[in-house]
Amino acid sequence: MQTPTDILDERGALSGLVRDYSIRPQQIEMAETIQAAIDNQESLICEAGTGTGKTFAYLVPAIMSGYKVIISTGTRHLQDQLFSRDLPLAQKAIGRSLNVALLKGRANYLCLHRLGQAETDQRHLADQTKSFLIDIRAWSQQTDSGDLAELSHIPEDSPVRPACTSNTDNCLGQECDFYDDCFVFRARRHAAQADLAVVNHHLFLADMVLKESGYGELLPAAEVVVFDEAHQLPELASRFFSETLSGRQLLELAADAKAAYFEEAADLPDFPGMLDRYEKAVRDLRLSFSGEDKRVAWSDLKEDQTVSSALKALLGEADAICRVLDAFADRGKSLENCYKRMAAALTMLERFNERVEGEYVQWLEIRGHSFFLHQTPLDIAEVFQTRMAEYECLSIFTSATLSVNRQFDHFSSQLGLGEVKAHGWDSPFNFSTQSLLYLPLGLPDPGTRDFTRSVVEKSVPVLELTRGRAFFLFTSHRALRQAAGLIKDAVDYPILVQGDAPRTELLETFRRTAHAVLLGTSSFWEGVDVKGQALSCVIIDKLPFAAPDDPVLRARLKQMEEQGRNPFLEYQLPEAVINLKQGIGRLLRDKNDYGVLMVCDPRLRTRSYGKVFLNSLPEMRHTTELTAVENFFLQHER
Repeated sequence: MQTPTDILDERGALSGLVRDYSIRPQQIEMAETIQAAIDNQESLICEAGTGTGKTFAYLVPAIMSGYKVIISTGTRHLQDQLFSRDLPLAQKAIGRSLNVALLKGRANYLCLHRLGQAETDQRHLADQTKSFLIDIRAWSQQTDSGDLAELSHIPEDSPVRPACTSNTDNCLGQECDFYDDCFVFRARRHAAQADLAVVNHHLFLADMVLKESGYGELLPAAEVVVFDEAHQLPELASRFFSETLSGRQLLELAADAKAAYFEEAADLPDFPGMLDRYEKAVRDLRLSFSGEDKRVAWSDLKEDQTVSSALKALLGEADAICRVLDAFADRGKSLENCYKRMAAALTMLERFNERVEGEYVQWLEIRGHSFFLHQTPLDIAEVFQTRMAEYECLSIFTSATLSVNRQFDHFSSQLGLGEVKAHGWDSPFNFSTQSLLYLPLGLPDPGTRDFTRSVVEKSVPVLELTRGRAFFLFTSHRALRQAAGLIKDAVDYPILVQGDAPRTELLETFRRTAHAVLLGTSSFWEGVDVKGQALSCVIIDKLPFAAPDDPVLRARLKQMEEQGRNPFLEYQLPEAVINLKQGIGRLLRDKNDYGVLMVCDPRLRTRSYGKVFLNSLPEMRHTTELTAVENFFLQHER
């Protein structure tokens, strides 16, 4: 009988399929541990350091188990990579061909009903969008999957995508005329029959929410679920277990109600005027919030009479429309759908008007021209466990960043995994020789006004030694913008700045541009893979503590204080450690890589909690001397 070791060791089948295959004892140990957990029907937490090869470490035992498996990844990119590259290799190595399926969220699939609506009503569409509609119609008659990823020439942010895809609000389900040909339900039917389905965390959590609401399910039944990049789950679960109502949703509802009116109730002459007043009320509410992008606790706005008046005005208009839709919902499926959506929106608006919180925190997010009203649970552990229990399966949680100070308590407590065993495997890379941690002296406290300027001044000599080839990571957009203006005048290397181009485009430019320096914030701290010496240095401005004015964080910290707990040690510090480990993980991506990590926050040396950060990092040599950085590169680049 085959074991994971038989597949993964130096004489195993995988070695003959992967170029430059190298044996990794940590990978084999992890695979055998997961195999034992599956055999014993036990869930497991696995931290695998950078370079362990955790994908094959869980794929091999999952495939060999013979159970129905769901693998949930952190992003669609990882999902596609797993399905198209890693999964076929693992099956070939094991000699077992499974019925496999790739399943994404509905926003990735063409909706034939919405496409027809968009083609019928093109009054507000730009010429480029109209051109894309022609392309999509032609493609719709050829595609088997309906996955819009096949149309790579249509930008991710093009308005044509939401125009011709459905969401939970506007999907007509089995009442749709195109139900038998629906790409979403076709993909779900295929997944239901599969031995192994590859999904992403967004879809898995959406399935949890749908099960809880009693409206069915998105995912097939499974006996084993593997969560890759599991460190993302607590934050994503908090977001999915929240209730959210956006200005865009409210305006899309008006647009759909107008379309339904022309299609099914054109004898209601006053209705378009009512919708116009409702749309104005939505926009007036957005104007009442004023200001730039922000996140603020709803309770902080309780004294703002402009906001209160605008919300009450919107409630009045929404209630009037809801009454009309209720009276005429039986005229057609679209009108009925609009009535249900308006009733749900009205309920949410009433909660914010009444300021209902309890175990939740209500907060406002402003993003561009739209707004989002969120109601977020303060503690997701019980909710997560209750909903996971409905799947009646064992779970494998894996990531490179789950432990803090070599302990898994923080991750376990967030998801209620207290009884689940946890194991960790260090990176097979030799961090003590391949890397150097540089902690420069003479930097001011991060709270001072000139901190970012000082960081840039300390970083320039390092960038000269590395000849660019660096990621410069920041904890805030404000610091990023300030540093970008300073560094362009200080070095002669190509400077790439987050926001100047889409993330994927920036990364590709960085990879093919010699001696580039890329400046980024949170989205570049994880999920970025640049092998080789194109990336030889990672500079981090501050320890990545969450912004103290974040409304959800404030509410959680307050709750912990009221419970007699220490919110800094139990929550803020562990979160920052995990985020720092993610940033550091960008440095070494291959056994032949080498590089310097520069952390500019003096608190790493001066505060007692700095030891927690340092104890959580790989075994790296530390230095406070720039000459040591110079010697490091001289040694590696002889």
